[in-house]
Amino acid sequence: MSGIKVNEMAQYDNQFYPQEPINYVWGDPNQSVYSDQGSYSMDFQSFDYDQAKTSNSMYPKQDIQFQPTSQPESQIQDFEDEPPLLEELGINPDHIVQKTLAVLNPFKQTNPQILQDTDLAGPLVFCLLFGACLLLSGKVHFSYIYGIGVFGCLGMYCLLNLMASIGPSLGVTISVLGYCLLPMVGLAAMGIVFSLKVLIGFIITGLCVFWCAVSSSKLFVTALGMEKQQTLVAYPCALLYGIFGLLVVF
Repeated sequence: MSGIKVNEMAQYDNQFYPQEPINYVWGDPNQSVYSDQGSYSMDFQSFDYDQAKTSNSMYPKQDIQFQPTSQPESQIQDFEDEPPLLEELGINPDHIVQKTLAVLNPFKQTNPQILQDTDLAGPLVFCLLFGACLLLSGKVHFSYIYGIGVFGCLGMYCLLNLMASIGPSLGVTISVLGYCLLPMVGLAAMGIVFSLKVLIGFIITGLCVFWCAVSSSKLFVTALGMEKQQTLVAYPCALLYGIFGLLVVF
């Protein structure tokens, strides 16, 4: 029975998938594979080596060589002659040190040309230190510092332009008043450790206000050539720094 079933299946396959012997000759590009079931031919295209050689001769290969670019000596010398980065940004460390020493020692003679430098890096640092010291003592007064500082600088700028024949620029006024805030920074640092709401604290605060007023008036007088008007300049400066002293004490 099994042999009969196998033969039947073979006959069934032959009915639907008839097979013909394949006579394939190697090298014949138009060789027909099947002749009965929709015969198709296997066409092989030949490669023309002569044409490839001519195309390569028309477009010859070129060797690409990369050479490092070298800058001329003139450009290198120009880079060497350029000023430092801090000077290009308008920050002169030498002037900052000299202005700081002039504030610490009001009786020292200062070069007027240094005072004409509108350096705002030092005042910004001193204002931030002043606010940070007040913050460490539990007083958040950053808005008061900047507000009083802006109105105080504008008031001194207008007053000095009225008093002097050639008044200072607004940048010079802000720079001088900002540098002279340094004694107040020391007072605020002292207030972190000790309480200034005592008699000794009031005396120290008054001395710091006097110190700031003398330093700022001395710098303004030196820069503007107002030797005989230092007392008149020191009075409004003392009022301005007195407000900062009140912020430190109270």
